[in-house]
Amino acid sequence: MSNFLDYPKTQDLTKYGLKNNKVQWNLSGEELQEITLKKGMGRQTQNGTLAVNTGKFTGRSPQDRFLVQDEYTKNVWWGKINKPISPENFDKLYNRVTDYLEGKEIYIHDGYVCASPEYRMNVRTITEYPWSNFFVKNMFLRLSEEELEQFEEEWLVLCVPGYLEESPTKYGLRAENFSILNFTKKVALIGGSAYTGEMKKGIFSALNLIFPKEKNVLPMHCSANVGQDGDTAIFFGLSGTGKTTLSADPERKLIGDDEHGWTPDNVIFNFEGGCYAKVIGLTEENEPDIFRAIKPGALLENVVFDENGEVDFLDSSITQNTRVSYPIEHIENIQENSYGENPSNIFFLTCDAFGVLPPVSKLSPGQAAYHFISGYTAKVAGTEAGITEPVPSFSACFGEPFMPLHPTVYAEMLSKKMREANVNVWLINTGWSGGPYGVGSRIKLKYTRRMISEILNGHLADVDYETHPIFGLSMPKYCAGVPSEMLNPINTWLQKGTYIQKSIQLAHSFHLNFEKFAAKASQEIMEGGPLIDEHHKIPSDL
Repeated sequence: MSNFLDYPKTQDLTKYGLKNNKVQWNLSGEELQEITLKKGMGRQTQNGTLAVNTGKFTGRSPQDRFLVQDEYTKNVWWGKINKPISPENFDKLYNRVTDYLEGKEIYIHDGYVCASPEYRMNVRTITEYPWSNFFVKNMFLRLSEEELEQFEEEWLVLCVPGYLEESPTKYGLRAENFSILNFTKKVALIGGSAYTGEMKKGIFSALNLIFPKEKNVLPMHCSANVGQDGDTAIFFGLSGTGKTTLSADPERKLIGDDEHGWTPDNVIFNFEGGCYAKVIGLTEENEPDIFRAIKPGALLENVVFDENGEVDFLDSSITQNTRVSYPIEHIENIQENSYGENPSNIFFLTCDAFGVLPPVSKLSPGQAAYHFISGYTAKVAGTEAGITEPVPSFSACFGEPFMPLHPTVYAEMLSKKMREANVNVWLINTGWSGGPYGVGSRIKLKYTRRMISEILNGHLADVDYETHPIFGLSMPKYCAGVPSEMLNPINTWLQKGTYIQKSIQLAHSFHLNFEKFAAKASQEIMEGGPLIDEHHKIPSDL
């Protein structure tokens, strides 16, 4: 079994404040799985995949995310999302965590993020649990043996789920668990939560400040794939809206499923080396690529399976946010080097719990900027702690929980790049039709796939469009393979008046949400919003 003695240039852990630890260094997935099983921290499914339970937290805890407030973070958009913590309290917590780890067995993984060589960032991850290390091995980009020997980290992730802070308020915390980024010391410190997504989103959040600030690279919470003709498609959206599912297309090569950068020379590159997919309701028929990626080398989280190890993907008794992480190589059709050229189409994915927005609509430049800043969707059950059913929500840039800067910074960067690339932008509703959640039904995945396919093939360029009376969106009147009555959502509601009422209510929510951005938004962006006026009335010329 490999250990730190194999890597003499990196064996000194005293600089991290770690003492008397038994270190397992850069183990293989097989070794980490074996240790996890021996320690009774996981079980093996019927086909040999490791499955673990993340305990109390089956999703991120955004209320317990902090950024160290110092000179580097002076331009951070402080508030509900980005909460400050002092450098002094960070140092005290860090020391308490390393004291807790004294004498314990720990697991270290050396890897990197960002597939573009020019923007690569080395990350060392130290975890208390072996399967946390397994997750990082899947999700971060992997190094050769030669690279490991020469490895020097730029950032450190320290993940210690077993440490619970007994006096949280004393150190500026809200609860016993925490996730903290220190940009000056380049450390992501995670305590009290075993949910693996905290590690990957911690590094993503770091890049979301570093890249715009230092590199003029636009960081994006999106998936991306490439067609046979080299055309790149980008899919923005929060968890549960379909980023992973819709970008896994047998006709196109996958760049990545969650986090990407858009460079000044117009290259789209993946931040990660793996995928982290929701598996609730997973079937081989609907999502064959993800289903087949669940094999030895993958890591299942919070799934339910019987005594024979057969997983029941319909069982949400632990959480709706059941997950699997796997190396991107588990997908057969992947893009070499994990990057592509300028996009031809950008999709904003929204899970509309009201059933108001059309399943597909084309956006003008002003509408694209408005909807990107708004980031309307629904928080899907289980994605965050305490969410048990879909909740309508606005998340700026379709990733506000991970964005340290003001949303207009990212929107302006995206808007500039969209114009330079002459890209088409589409709003795709993967949520409800025929009524709100609890009344209507979720739009079938096969219809969403067909609409996206028709767009990518250029078949929606020549059809007739009509304008939504409340939101001003351009809705196609025809899309092959999709019932035409679905394309205008009012046709799917039994009570047309109720639909109009709900549309006006949702439009009003858009306006209220956008008030905090209006001062920095151009006239074109403001005109990209819903058409109702301040009295919630539809303009008379419509």
